[in-house]
Amino acid sequence: MHSSEQIPHPVIRRLPKYLVHVQELREEGVEWASSQEIADALGLTSSTVRQDLSHMDLRGISKKGYETSQLEAVLRQILGADIMHHVVIIGAGHLGRALAEHGAFARRGFEICGLFDRDEDLIGKSFGNAEVMSIHELAEQAGKVKIDIGIIAVPSSAAQNVAEMLVEAGVKAILNLAYKHIQVPSNVTVVDARIMESLQELAYALGKKGKAVN
Repeated sequence: MHSSEQIPHPVIRRLPKYLVHVQELREEGVEWASSQEIADALGLTSSTVRQDLSHMDLRGISKKGYETSQLEAVLRQILGADIMHHVVIIGAGHLGRALAEHGAFARRGFEICGLFDRDEDLIGKSFGNAEVMSIHELAEQAGKVKIDIGIIAVPSSAAQNVAEMLVEAGVKAILNLAYKHIQVPSNVTVVDARIMESLQELAYALGKKGKAVN
């Protein structure tokens, strides 16, 4: 099997979509899925699906497609979803609470092991399976559980400070949901999730389509 380092980055970015879809198929009891069926479900072409999956030394069977159990196992291994990653969420506002209450994390290989905030009124309350702890307990929690990923769900003004606390706690991967660029050491990986930028991209696309119609 190819390692993830050998797989082109555009393909890597599509693999989580494949994993989510094949897990849904498995939950529905579907044992086989063709490249065309997968492509139709994900808005891709069948050739793209076949090329993407060829990077995993995975071969489909004529007239049957790919065995969903095998496809899920291979995708989970490449994406690191075959092991459980410990995740903490910093910020117990609406966004942080929504993430904590999302039921799909564990199925995707992510365990929420902490929800932190500095608001005394929120500390002790539970959302999903997580109880809100004081942000000052982050280092203590990191001493109990190896934290793999930290999710920043705080206002932009607090994002850099939170990032520094995560780095100090030994966290090496950060999902930044705050609308602000954060500075971290080179050995820490940051992924910025920019909801507003995505909305603006959609608005631009709508504007272009509207002009084309006119």
